[in-house]
Amino acid sequence: MTSELIIDAQPKEVTIALLEDQKLVEFQKETQESKYSVGNIYAGRVKKIMPGLNACFVDVGHEREAFIHYQDLGNQFLSLEKYVKQVISDRKKLAPMTKASKLPDLPKEGSIQDILEVGQEVMVQITKEPISTKGPRLTGEISFPGRFLVLIPFADKVSVSSKIKSSEERTRLKQLIQSIKPNNFGVIVRTVAEGKRVAELDNELSILIDSWNECVKKLQQATKMPELIHEETGRTVSMLRDLFNPSYESIHVNDENVYKEVKKYVALIAPERESIVKLYKGNLPIFDNFSVTKQIKSGFGKTVSYRKGAYLIIEHTEALHVVDVNSGNRYRGVDGQEANAFEVNMGAAEELARQFRLRDMGGIIVIDFIDMDSSEHRQKLYEHMTELMRNDRAKHNILPLSKFGLMQITRQRVRPAMDVNVEETCPTCFGKGTIKSSYLFTDTLENKIDYIVNNLGISKFKLYVHPYVAAYIMQGFLSIYRKWQLKYGFGFKIIPSQQLAFLQYQFKDKQNNDINMTEEIETK
Repeated sequence: MTSELIIDAQPKEVTIALLEDQKLVEFQKETQESKYSVGNIYAGRVKKIMPGLNACFVDVGHEREAFIHYQDLGNQFLSLEKYVKQVISDRKKLAPMTKASKLPDLPKEGSIQDILEVGQEVMVQITKEPISTKGPRLTGEISFPGRFLVLIPFADKVSVSSKIKSSEERTRLKQLIQSIKPNNFGVIVRTVAEGKRVAELDNELSILIDSWNECVKKLQQATKMPELIHEETGRTVSMLRDLFNPSYESIHVNDENVYKEVKKYVALIAPERESIVKLYKGNLPIFDNFSVTKQIKSGFGKTVSYRKGAYLIIEHTEALHVVDVNSGNRYRGVDGQEANAFEVNMGAAEELARQFRLRDMGGIIVIDFIDMDSSEHRQKLYEHMTELMRNDRAKHNILPLSKFGLMQITRQRVRPAMDVNVEETCPTCFGKGTIKSSYLFTDTLENKIDYIVNNLGISKFKLYVHPYVAAYIMQGFLSIYRKWQLKYGFGFKIIPSQQLAFLQYQFKDKQNNDINMTEEIETK
């Protein structure tokens, strides 16, 4: 299996698509202004104690207060909180972490009101992004993840991933990390550290410790609470950190700054694979060029077709996700209904395993498969789904089919499910049901071009239109496009975009910022 990462960097957001064997399996969007991403660390203030829940609400600057349970405070919370108070109390001198006194672990069956009080300043980290009506979910166990290691202040323990099976390698890694880590720091050794040299691990450990020190400095200088004191690396680098493997065939980026950031990171973690990072310079939108747009439009939405007329109905509710499997107009062969149901269900399982990753569906998922009488078929379907989700990075639990033919799955949810609206709203009638003569559409475009060139003084820009419209404008030797060039100059380009509706258009300048030229909605 080969994997490709396609990164579409725009001024306001970065979109990332992961392809496995040319098939879209993960799709993530991150706005440039996102402050409440998983991994961000805040200096917050306790707003409300909830003894009944054994939890409290913390103000981290979000419109909805963040939630933290007693069990999420972490074993080292008392030591951390003492150090935080020490740092805040002295704005001039920074207390060295290695000499900080360590307090006993937090009692497992304790009460939050004995540990925290309203108005208390705490250092917390986001574990779940705000979802629907809920604010962020927090933890008091601060961690700094790297490619090979995870640094945990005050843990003072070295753990090795259980996926490293060799006892000799586990012992080597544990002894190695214990010899190089400073006092009052714990380390988790990740699976990808297997076989790595001491220099690589020591280098990353130094980077993670620097991140902690920078975080403490910001805490010391914080003049008001709440305040963001550590921001997790961008989604691009985060995905690379967690997903990167030697099977990556290429990483395509359409922005030079993001390209340099990605290339620098790949050179750090795998110097021999640096060449796979490529800067895309084509005229077509990067997602159109790599057939991502088409897969997005076919992969999202309420109805998803997957095999010979069979399809899924996927609906999202506040409490859970519901999936209905339908055979559609499939022909039932000589083997009968049971064999047909089994084949449709097996295909549905393959598509669902992809959809879970693609949409980042989390929480409770209930799947209504087509009824099967054979207990052997039911068991095979359960085993097939288990095998398909083996490579899913999110923690999950799968139950066998119930008597009603329902399969229940829980999947870790750390951010809202990805929802892409694939329906196209008519950009010319604005829902009224009538439009101006479509024959005059090119005249409208020419008027816009004339305004941009002669009134705004912009000579270099791009006009994005639907591929059908682009084909019409550019057909023939003396095309409409050629006539426009002769009249308004050769500085602008017409680029077909699959993301646009039929009579929709976009003007963008050299920096890829929108030139707002859309017509105002006519009101009656």
